Amino acid sequence: MAEKDYYHILGVPRNASQEEIKKAYRKLAMQYHPDKNSGNKEAEEKFKEITEAYEILSDPEKRKLYDQYGSAAFGQQGGFGGAGGFDFEDIFGTGGFEDIFESFFGGGTRRSRRGNVNRGGDIRADLTLELKDILEEKTLKIKVRRKEICEVCHGTGSRSGNQSTTCPTCGGTGAVRVAQGFFSISTTCPQCHGTGRVISDPCAACRGEGTVEKESIISIRVPAGIEDGMKLRVPGEGDMGRHNGPRGDLYVVIHVRNTTDFRREGSDLYGKVYISFPRAVFGGVVEVATLTGKKKISIPAGVQSGHMIRLRHEGLPDIRTGERGDLYFEVIVKIPKNPSFREKEILREYAKVIGEEI
Repeated sequence: MAEKDYYHILGVPRNASQEEIKKAYRKLAMQYHPDKNSGNKEAEEKFKEITEAYEILSDPEKRKLYDQYGSAAFGQQGGFGGAGGFDFEDIFGTGGFEDIFESFFGGGTRRSRRGNVNRGGDIRADLTLELKDILEEKTLKIKVRRKEICEVCHGTGSRSGNQSTTCPTCGGTGAVRVAQGFFSISTTCPQCHGTGRVISDPCAACRGEGTVEKESIISIRVPAGIEDGMKLRVPGEGDMGRHNGPRGDLYVVIHVRNTTDFRREGSDLYGKVYISFPRAVFGGVVEVATLTGKKKISIPAGVQSGHMIRLRHEGLPDIRTGERGDLYFEVIVKIPKNPSFREKEILREYAKVIGEEI
């Protein structure tokens, strides 16, 4: 059998920790999984190869033998499905490959391994704020459409309140096995949706689901300084699960709209202050707008265009520390486009004083 470099196959150094090996395998397995590469023989072979490498390197004894003698130490047993084997759930969490498939293909409710309880789906809402709205932490109310308990059947899904019966498709397990390539996978039962039970007389109001869609008002806490595009997770405020299952989560996508003349960089803001030529020469105090109202800033005498003036703690709060950033004003000396005759006279006189011919 040809020598195989299992470390190279997983893309890890020879001194890699078990956590690094597991992380590398997980990443590659998700990339080359047959269900994500249907009909791709090359991806199927690659999946076998990385799985073989992980089976050896994840076992301390096998890894020690491999480091001493190479892949030849395992004959034909080192590959995928060898004598040792390993637990996919140890790699991908308690959900095993089902969690990966859900990330590949999406999914709504999820079947718990403890009691076949259907968790409600996660939902999304969008919230638009102005810069001034994020100067302080706020508790806001938003409207969402989500699945609530059916008031007719009280979440049971049954019109008469009869007990549900064992699902004939999955035998009550809530899952069915489907052949995929060279192995089979477990997936949620399409008839009972993972509950393991079916309703013989479904409620007409909810069609046996135990839930109906309604509009609800949810209170959410928005931290100060939140940035555009950030998501807030509100646990337990998503869809109600089928047949009184637990709720999913609510994810609120924040949109911070900037209708000011300021440019945001993290917690700092940048603006411009326009001054006349005499003001630039003599300096003085000018008034500028900030997020919290008008403020006065000092212009130093002889200031040049591009000079930055900082107002401390007049920016936005840092979302991690809560400390306010700064507000910077770039000085721009205005040049008159259509000066009057008198202005031109004065400027020509000034030019003579500094030795310029106009």
